[in-house]
Parts: sequence; C-alpha cells; structure tokens
Amino acid sequence: MTPTRTSPSPETQAFPAQEARTVLRAKTVATRLTPEELVEVEAAAERDGKTVAEWLREIALRTARRRPADSIELLLAEQMATRYAMLNLFHATALANAEGKQLPPESVLKIRDQADAQKLAKARKTLQEFLGHDGGEDGGKR
Repeated sequence: MTPTRTSPSPETQAFPAQEARTVLRAKTVATRLTPEELVEVEAAAERDGKTVAEWLREIALRTARRRPADSIELLLAEQMATRYAMLNLFHATALANAEGKQLPPESVLKIRDQADAQKLAKARKTLQEFLGHDGGEDGGKR
C-alpha cells in the first residue's frame, strides 16, 4: 500500500527560503493523517507562507530541540521569582513610604512581570554554577 501524496498546484506553491534550499536533506519521515488533519496542516502551512514539508519540519525540529522541563529547575525558577519579587517589593515599598507615598499597583505588576521574565534563565544559571559548567557527574540529570 503506497501513501497518498498531495502537492499544491505550481501557481499556489510557496517556495522555500534560500537557506532551506541549500541544505541537502537525505532522510525522509512519513506519517499518516486523516483527511481532516491534512486540511488543518495544509491551512496552517499556508497561513505561515510555507510548504507543508517546511512547516512540518520546522514544527518537528522546534519541538525536538525544546528542552524538557526539569522539576528541580522549575521549582528553583519559581523560588527565584518569589525571591526577586519580594526583595523588589520590599525595596519599592520602603522607598515609597520614605516619600510619604504608597506603592502604585502598576509597580507591583511590573515587578511581577520582571520576575517571571527572568526566573528560568536565573534558575538555569544557578544550577549550572552549582553543578559545574559541564553539568556535573550525571550530566545535569536527576
């Protein structure tokens, strides 16, 4: 049984970016989709201005390269965000009180957003320093 292949018509086919065309890819990965799933995938690829193959490759590689979340790393990230937020809230509140003012709500939200934006990077840096730059004896896995 041979798989069904669908190709866009030549006039509607989006051409891959120059850098994508210069890389020789010799391996093929096949999958089966329902007709409904294929319509979804084709629509998503078209929406992004890519061929189905480009779109699937990009999604697959992005997902494969995404680092899986480590529970210790996530817990440390939340602890780092809490520490950052508390210290900055205490400091900002003390400064506002010294001027006889109250801390504005938008300042609290800004501190929260800053804490969230940097928590994972700070946690990873702290773990790297703790485990050693090579990931420690177990390669950084626990």
